[in-house]
Formats: sequence, structure tokens, C-alpha cells
Amino acid sequence: MKRSQRVAALIVLAVVMAVPPFLKNYGVYLFSYWLVYVIATMGLNLTVGYAGQKSLGHAAFFGIGAYTVAILLKAGFSFWLGLPVAMLGCFVVGLVLGFPALRVQTIYLAFATLGFNTAVWLVMRNEEWLTGGTFGINGIARPGLFGIDLNGSLAYYYFILAVTIVLGALLWKLLSSPWGKAFTALRDNPIRAESLGVDIQAYTLLSFAIGAVYAGIAGALFAPLVEFIDPAPFTVGASIMMYLMVVVGGAGYFFGPVLGAAVGVLLPEWLRFAQAWYLFAFGTAVIMLMLWLPDGLLSIPNRLEARRQAREASAARAAAAAKAGAAS
Repeated sequence: MKRSQRVAALIVLAVVMAVPPFLKNYGVYLFSYWLVYVIATMGLNLTVGYAGQKSLGHAAFFGIGAYTVAILLKAGFSFWLGLPVAMLGCFVVGLVLGFPALRVQTIYLAFATLGFNTAVWLVMRNEEWLTGGTFGINGIARPGLFGIDLNGSLAYYYFILAVTIVLGALLWKLLSSPWGKAFTALRDNPIRAESLGVDIQAYTLLSFAIGAVYAGIAGALFAPLVEFIDPAPFTVGASIMMYLMVVVGGAGYFFGPVLGAAVGVLLPEWLRFAQAWYLFAFGTAVIMLMLWLPDGLLSIPNRLEARRQAREASAARAAAAAKAGAAS
């Protein structure tokens, strides 16, 4: 990690640690909501940004995690049982979803994952005996941790923050390992990666499975946060928004989900001063970002460095030409 990245990470950590105690309950809720989406998009960034797969079904895993925990809690089981069950379920379903990626790519894979998201959403909406249908599941209790009550908004926020930091550290370790190099090679050139001994099929499936686990954990944290779930947050539109968060933040950048989720979750709230026009203002802001920064916000330092190097190279060529002209 570069020095500038470490400094930025420490600044963000200081803000998320120090600011919430001075906010009202809704402000703390927004920060918690943002962190939940940071976790979810960390997984999607692995699938899309590092492994190079096109997935529009991430909200389905988000919903599977949320509904698994909610259903088990309503059945009398503990959150600490529901969480690993949600992770395991998402891992298995993620492996299954990865199989289409072995046969189709690009837009065709995106349509396949979109169809998967639609199918899962229809189950959530229509199977009332299990999910409550459009009436949803309410009264979802927040967990306790070693005797600590997490019912308070601030306590639960710090619990989500701790989970986010742990999952971020695990993902950083993964990406720094040979596995991470294999994912990047798979994204850059699958044929060359395979020639170097990378098992394309295994890493493609793992990219979906691990990304799905992160989304499942995010969903498991989301259900007790809002204390009520219905199918609405898990639509194809939600998957597209998550994909947008990854792209806006910077696909393939480790801290891209942090910035992208802030744009997707916090920016609309900051634009509410525009009242009825806030969605238009948000959409316009995102379009402008994509036009000027197609590689995401975190590509700005690289673009500035590239421009500086281009200017230096141009100046060096001009100086060399002038020197050659003077010599002749």
C-alpha cells in the first residue's frame, strides 16, 4: 500500500470512528447503511474489478443473507447461527452462479446473472409462507456480543464497523496473496493466465463464491439494522446500483467500494436540499463522473501522474530537438 493510500485510509478510519457519536440517530443509521454497502460492494469489486466478471445479481446474495438471518431469528435461532448459515448458503449459490461464467462472458454473463437476481426476487415476493411476501418480516432483533447489548444505534454501528475492518483486512490479505495475483491475471488475459498455470475454472467460480459471501454477510447485518425486510431492497435495480458503486469508486481499486458506496448511499442524502430534483441532480452527477472519469474516482491520481509524465516526456523531446538543431 502506498504512503498516500495509508494516510487516506487512516483519515477515513478516524472520521468513521470519531464522527458518529456527534450525530443524531438518523445520521448514525446512514453511516451504518453505508458500511453495509461497503461490505457488499467489496465482494462485487472482487468479482468485477479483480476477476473481470460481469455480474448483475449481487443484490440477490444480499437478500439471501438478509432473509436467512431474519427467518432463523423468527424461528428462535441465534444471529450467530444465522450468520454462518447465510455465508455458507451464499458461497454454495455463488459457486453455482459461477458456472455460466465458464461458458459465456461479457454482456451474456450479465444477462444470466440478471435473470438469477430476478428469479431470487420472485421467490422472495411470492413464497409468503417462507419470506412473508410483500408483507415482509418485521421485528428482527439485533444480536448481542459477549454480553454487550447492540440494540442501540451507535453500538450496532461500531459492530458493523468492526466487521467491515475485519473483512477488509481479510480481502487485502487475499488480494496480496498468489490468489489475488491469479484473479488479476484472469481479468487481464484469461488465455495468458491459463498458460501460466492458473486454473481458470476454479478462480472464476471462487470469484463469484467469495463475492457472494461478502454480500451475504452484508445482508445478514442489514436485516437487524433496518429491523424489517421485504423484497424491495433486493431487486435488479439494487444490483445495478451496487455495480454503479463499484464503477464510480473505481473497479479494481481496493478502496473503490468505500468511495463508491458513499456516492450511492450518502450523496443522495446530501442532495435532498434540491427536494424533488435531487434524483435528477444525483443522476446528472453520476453521468458526469462516468464521462470524465470512466475508471472511477480513485483513478484521478493515476490520471494526474500520467499527465505529469506526458508533460515531462514532451519537454524532454523538445529539449532534445532544440539541442540537435543547435548542434547542426
